[in-house]
Amino acid sequence: MDTPSDYDVIWRLVVAVLCGGLIGLERDLRRMPTGFRTMAIVSLGACVATLAAVRHGDTDGFSRVAQGVLTGIGFLGAGVILQHGKIRHVKGLTTAAAIWLTAAIGLLCGIGELKIAAITTVLAIIVLALDFFGSRLWSKFVKATGDQDEFIPRDGD
Repeated sequence: MDTPSDYDVIWRLVVAVLCGGLIGLERDLRRMPTGFRTMAIVSLGACVATLAAVRHGDTDGFSRVAQGVLTGIGFLGAGVILQHGKIRHVKGLTTAAAIWLTAAIGLLCGIGELKIAAITTVLAIIVLALDFFGSRLWSKFVKATGDQDEFIPRDGD
C-alpha cells in the first residue's frame, strides 16, 4: 500500500463520514436507535484507525486494525440488540449489522477503496429500504388473509 498524501487522507475521511452518514440518515428517518451521528462516527473512526496503520507504511498493520475494528465494533452492536419476552422476538439485529457494515465501509475508505465504499453504501441503503417496504407489504398481506398466528410483528430494528 502506498502512503496516501494529505489530500487523499482528507478525501478518505470525508467519504467515510458521508457513507456512514447516509446509512445513519436512513436509520434516523425510520426512528431507529442509531442514526446519522453514530454511523458517521463509526465509519470515521474505522477510517482513522486504518489510516494510522496505512499512513506509516505498516502493511501488516492494516490486517490487525481491520480485525480489531470489526471485532470491537461487535460490542457496540451488541449494545443495541434486545430480546423482548418471546425467544423469537429480537430487536436491533439490523441496527447492529448496519453498525458493523458501517465500520467495514470506514475501513474501505481508509485504504482508499472509495468506489467500493460508495457502492456498498448504496447497496446497504437499498437493502434497508427493501426490508422496510417488504415488511409493510407482508403485514398488509397477513392482515388481509387473517393468518396472524404465523406472523411475528416487526416493530423495526
